[in-house]
Formats: sequence, structure tokens, C-alpha cells
Amino acid sequence: MHIDISSGLLSSARYLASPNCDERPDDKDVSLIVVHSISLPPNRFGGDGIDQLFTNQLDPQEHPYYKEVYEMRVSSHLLIRRDGSLVQYVPFHMRAWHAGESSYRGRDRCNDFSIGIELEGADDIAYETVQYRQLNEVIRLLCQTYPGLSHERIVGHSEISPGRKTDPGPAFDWRLVDEQLA
Repeated sequence: MHIDISSGLLSSARYLASPNCDERPDDKDVSLIVVHSISLPPNRFGGDGIDQLFTNQLDPQEHPYYKEVYEMRVSSHLLIRRDGSLVQYVPFHMRAWHAGESSYRGRDRCNDFSIGIELEGADDIAYETVQYRQLNEVIRLLCQTYPGLSHERIVGHSEISPGRKTDPGPAFDWRLVDEQLA
């Protein structure tokens, strides 16, 4: 597994381009990793819902919850599915629309300088061991590729959007990330 610096793509990920991205204000400023969780429909895993949401193709008739989110224009750089497979939606050097209204250490607009990694999961359902393994490997590669990143600059969505977001939630075991990177 490696990151192609010219394309911003992870070699082992299936690439499915999201239109929900744009240029970063400073493409050399990649200095934060934001860990998220997502499942569509909520608390159900597998299927194409996440791919459809990030590519603006979610059918609101397919599930009642989709009526609430199908018009959202969001994306993430990478998804780690329950089985450990990887899907990349936005090249790492581009700005994905994953953090929304957010702030990290007094700096607003985290999308400008962060990489968003989604774990297929839910706040209160344990994540799979293979997801932690993949997350750790991806973080290692990102830290090697982007000098502004380190294991000290990894946060949950809830930390940069408190009161608005709760993911990756209490079921996410941060010790499994820290132990692997230390």
C-alpha cells in the first residue's frame, strides 16, 4: 500500500470520485486527520448507500432516512468498510467536504487542512479489528507523505464539532490507534 503523491490516491483503495470537493486554500497545508463514522441506513452495514451519498446519487425512495440526507453535498477522503476494504472518494491533496462547521485549536474550517477518514460503523457498535489495522496503516502512510501530520494530530469529528457531532463515538477505542502508532 502506498500513496501516489501526484494523484493523491491510495494504491489499495477503490477510487470512486466524488464531485463534493475542491482545491484547498493551501495544498501544502495538510495537518490534521479527522476520524468519522458512517452507516447508511443508520446502524446497517454493507450496501451502496455511502457510495451513493458521497457521489450525490442517493435515492430518497430507497429508505426513509435517505429523505433527510439525499440532498447533502458531502464527501470524505477515505472509507474503511467493516471488512477492511478501502474506498477513496477525494484525492488527499484536495479538500473533501467532511468536517462542516468545525474548529481545531482555534483554527476554523477544518476541511481546509484536514484529511477525513470514515469508518463504516456507528457510535455505539464496536468497530472491527481489521478496521483499526487499516486505519493505523493509512495513518502511517499519511504521516510519511504529509510532513504536517503526526499521530498527535488525529481527532474525532466530535472533537472539532462538539455539540453538533458525536462520531466516531464511545465504541471507538482510541487506545487501539495510539498503541499501534506509538
